[in-house]
Amino acid sequence: MNTKKTPEDILRQIASIRRMEKGTLSTLRQTAGGRTCNFQRWEDGRNRSEYIPANGVAAVEVNLETYAEFEKLADSYVQAISARSREERLSGDKKKRRAPTSPSRRKPRSKA
Repeated sequence: MNTKKTPEDILRQIASIRRMEKGTLSTLRQTAGGRTCNFQRWEDGRNRSEYIPANGVAAVEVNLETYAEFEKLADSYVQAISARSREERLSGDKKKRRAPTSPSRRKPRSKA
């Protein structure tokens, strides 16, 4: 059974992603109501920081996990496309090749 996914399958998986965020979530404090966090990300050429209350931490964590999955899918897409491109390139390379010849067939000049 072939378990390798085609590039088209991977693109469909990527297209099905609806929410994701890139950044880092750091716990500020743990309270009885849950933990509060600081969410940092690079945006518009600047490092942005956002306070996340206890009731919003789970959603940000899910978005960060989805981004990690997106990165894995993107890497596997690159690998699949590279493998396909390599196969296509090498399949056309089955020509008969001539034996290498010497660099020059000219006679050397006489030293006068």
